[in-house]
Amino acid sequence: MKHKQAGFTLVEISVVLVIVGLLMGVVLKGQELIANAQVRNVIDQGEAVTAAVYAFQDRFRAIPGDYAQAAANIPNATSCAAAGCGNGSIDENDERGLAWQQLAQSGFIIGAYDGVATGAGWSCSQNTCPPNAFGGTMLLDTGSEAQGTAVVRAELYSGQNIPITVLAAIDRKIDDGLPNTGSFQVSVTHTACAAGTAATDQYNIAATPDAVCGGVYRNF
Repeated sequence: MKHKQAGFTLVEISVVLVIVGLLMGVVLKGQELIANAQVRNVIDQGEAVTAAVYAFQDRFRAIPGDYAQAAANIPNATSCAAAGCGNGSIDENDERGLAWQQLAQSGFIIGAYDGVATGAGWSCSQNTCPPNAFGGTMLLDTGSEAQGTAVVRAELYSGQNIPITVLAAIDRKIDDGLPNTGSFQVSVTHTACAAGTAATDQYNIAATPDAVCGGVYRNF
């Protein structure tokens, strides 16, 4: 007996290819939506903290963390006690920790923070500093952590663990898209995330696509 070899017709193959193409399109679109949501999340956090700091200053005529009368005027808040307390800058370890506690206790941000003193770096407990969308902790400070300048300014650290592609997208949306210039810059701690001088700078996506970085908001 002869057996005929069964196979797919061109129509069936075409249908399968169309279905595969549609599925790939859905997956890629989903990944794009997730990436855009991550970018928007980090931007929203930065904008919310900036607004909270301005509102705190407007109400108390003081900088959060640097407020010497916090215990008297904010329920369950602690006043700064370091030598630089009340000088208009967040430049002491206790002020960096108390900034988030005073903002939260006065109702300008959501969360419960212990106010423990913390250094001017990228490592802070989530009990003291709020986390970003990637698990890094944010920090308020007065300094020059931004890579493209040595001028001391009020700064907000975005928190690290942010992929370069996300950091670059944030910069394009809120600033000039360049890592070493403008109001949003790569930090000096994460120099590998940027390439070139201020005149030729760019995010180092091709060289280190999986690296994690941190950005600094300047003059907020």
